[in-house]
Amino acid sequence: MREMTFLETISETLAEEMARDPSVFVIGEDLRVWGAPRGEYKGLYEKFGPKRVLDTPISETAILGGAIGAAATGLRPIASIMYANFLGVCGDELLNQLTQMRYMFGESVKLPVTIMSYFGAGFCAGAHHSKSMHGLLMAIPGLKIVVPSNAYDAKGLLKSAIREDNPTIFLSHQMLMRRGEKSEIPDEEYTIPLGQAAIKREGSDVTLVASGLMVQRALAAADRLQQKGISAEVIDPRTWVPLDKETVIDSVKKTNRLVVVEEEPKTGGAAAELVAIVADEAFDYLDAPIKRVCAPDTPVPFSPVLEKRWMPNEDDVVQAVSEIV
Repeated sequence: MREMTFLETISETLAEEMARDPSVFVIGEDLRVWGAPRGEYKGLYEKFGPKRVLDTPISETAILGGAIGAAATGLRPIASIMYANFLGVCGDELLNQLTQMRYMFGESVKLPVTIMSYFGAGFCAGAHHSKSMHGLLMAIPGLKIVVPSNAYDAKGLLKSAIREDNPTIFLSHQMLMRRGEKSEIPDEEYTIPLGQAAIKREGSDVTLVASGLMVQRALAAADRLQQKGISAEVIDPRTWVPLDKETVIDSVKKTNRLVVVEEEPKTGGAAAELVAIVADEAFDYLDAPIKRVCAPDTPVPFSPVLEKRWMPNEDDVVQAVSEIV
């Protein structure tokens, strides 16, 4: 076992998958010299050369469009779109081409495209570089959505995403990329199947569901709740599509209460979809209303004080749980 940061595991996994499969290549902005803004692609150009590390103009349309064409002809591209906000620039490629072509062509082609992108607030980058948009992406049929919360999960999930034959987006929270928290990483290769949630903490009184950075905040809230005699179970979906609803519902059957914590505006987000699923399939097991701890329905503020207040925190989770337990 080795101890590695979130960023280190991403870099290592990219290199391992490119070495394992010659059809894997990366395409995006500032990859060869800078390795992208966080440096996760650094060193790949020296290892694999110009044909497998492609720098592009500042055009998300070109990046994703090129990846789609390459995938349709047998390659396995990794498209770096930097910030999730920028997916709006290549909206047609995402909405009307990548996620529909396999259906429209009767599965005569595969589209093994992995989109890698940053999301999330916390370091005052303003509205254009901080958006969380899991719910919006969940509304695009044909797209698998991966959101790791720690280095161990990031490595296993990224390997599965790259090997997946359908379009997949791998979303890394920027605060997890910047921080130095480490996970134990096995020396031997491993993968984590898409659609398999993780129970990060077992409990009996309330179920907390969170992804990305919010898993850490849910766990911190669970520690505080334990001091009050409230036992919280924390579940990390790890992938929003496919969604492991069985693990969540089984937990709700045990605890009879649910709080969903997501760094996304409350209206139309991933939390709302999960709440609807539980209300539809496990309503009789609930002893209290379901609560959502989400961001306000506004863009992410630039001001440090406002941004801190905008993001869901442990106090918000503790308050929500206190209202239903």
